[in-house]
Formats: sequence, C-alpha cells, structure tokens
Amino acid sequence: MKVNLISSFSAGLLLATGICTIAYFSSDSHVSKAAGQPASNQASVSKDEMKKQLTDAGYIVQTKDEYNKNLDAAKNGTAQQEAAPPADAQQQNVSQAVINVADGMTSIDVGRMLVSANLVPDAFQFSKDIEARGLQNKLRPGTYTVDSGMSYDQIIAAIFH
Repeated sequence: MKVNLISSFSAGLLLATGICTIAYFSSDSHVSKAAGQPASNQASVSKDEMKKQLTDAGYIVQTKDEYNKNLDAAKNGTAQQEAAPPADAQQQNVSQAVINVADGMTSIDVGRMLVSANLVPDAFQFSKDIEARGLQNKLRPGTYTVDSGMSYDQIIAAIFH
C-alpha cells in the first residue's frame, strides 16, 4: 500500500475521534451526570413518593433496622406472625415453592431444590426415583410451581412432563 493512503486514513480517524470527543464533552447531560446531579429534564422524587411508588408496584420497602430485625427473627426461628389464625380453626399450612430449571440441570439438582423447600426428604432418592421411572430425559428448562399439598407423584408430574 502507498504511504499517502495509510496516512490519509489515519488522519481521518484522528479527525473523527476529535469531533466525537468535542461533542461528548460539550453535551449538558454528560456534565450533570458526572456531577451527580439530575439532569434538567429529570424530576426529583422524595423518599415518601418513592416508597409509595415501590409499594404500589408490589415491592416491600423496609428500613435497614427493620430488615435486620426480621433477619434475626428468621435466624432464631421466631418469625413474626402478623395475623395468627384462631386455635379452633384447623387450617393446614401449605408452603409453595417455585422451581427454576435451567438448561443443563439434572434431577439431582431439582431434588436439592425440593429438599431445601421441604417438599421431598432426600435428593438422591428423588433422583433414583426419576431414573427408575425413566423420566430423566423429560426435564425441560422452565419455571414450575409446586406446593406441600401435592403428593410425591404430583410433584414429579408437575416438573417432569
């Protein structure tokens, strides 16, 4: 290649870089973002408004102290029960678990999730049951919801199609 062609190409790159740099640093949004202040077209929201928006969207908003208190209660096994059912009402508590199966997971992985949700007693035995039934190739990625009210066979049927 000719030297003039290469030097012209590099001069063009240098000129384009200079123009982009000037345009980037001269914009107002970049300066206000770098200063940590909202840009002029952004509205500032108060803490109360932000909490209201988050709770309306379904999020739980806690202070750090509330979070630590709930965490300590959960570790000690003394979780707060806001509305305990009356003693004479014989209700069975049903726990629900969402099992997220990713590509490449095996039945033992699913068994471990079910053990952590207290839905099956042993992950290894669960995996052996799946193999005995010939369902090891029926596991597909997805999200499955199972609960403690389901029988062992219903849990398997819900996850392994």
